Amino acid sequence: MKLPIRSLFGLTLVALAFTCANADDPNWTSLFNGTNLDGWKKVGSDNSQWEVADGVIQGSGGTSMLVTTTGPYQNFKYRVEIKINDRGNSGVYFRTSANPGFLDGYEAQVDSTHSDPIRTGSLYGFCHVYKQHVKPDTWFTYELEVRDDVWRGREMTRIKISIDGNELYEYLDFEKTFKEGHFAFQQHDPGSRVSIRKVDVIPLP
Repeated sequence: MKLPIRSLFGLTLVALAFTCANADDPNWTSLFNGTNLDGWKKVGSDNSQWEVADGVIQGSGGTSMLVTTTGPYQNFKYRVEIKINDRGNSGVYFRTSANPGFLDGYEAQVDSTHSDPIRTGSLYGFCHVYKQHVKPDTWFTYELEVRDDVWRGREMTRIKISIDGNELYEYLDFEKTFKEGHFAFQQHDPGSRVSIRKVDVIPLP
């Protein structure tokens, strides 16, 4: 998707060597049962397909979103194992609406080689990454930590983005643009094929 980039005020970069929370934390709850799309619904084009094959959610065809029916979620850790095809484009949405469009909610971009140069690791519209961190058709773990906080008397939303255990950055959204909502995956266009095989969440206070 494409829209004007917002101010990067509040961006805090951290070293790539920092790691995410322990992947074996027993508090993780799965949002995908590995068999069917119970707990999810499609919003968008009738020409878009979401299906489960061999334990993997696969999106293809026209423009749509696959949205959780559980929620809303406000503060949380969230991780997905995902891959995108060559020249494909997708997004991991959070704090989005129950019937979202592309501009509803925060989006962690999934894009290795699409014509849109904003790559995987970007918080779309807030903090853009142009370096390729993940090759196309390659499984990787996207992990997000999202929580509301107060810093020097100012309310904000902290958003940490990590890829394969390496924390890329923490973005501080002082506008608290999206307050709470659902999780979703984007099926961007007919040339894109996104695959998801793991979806976990830990609600935070």
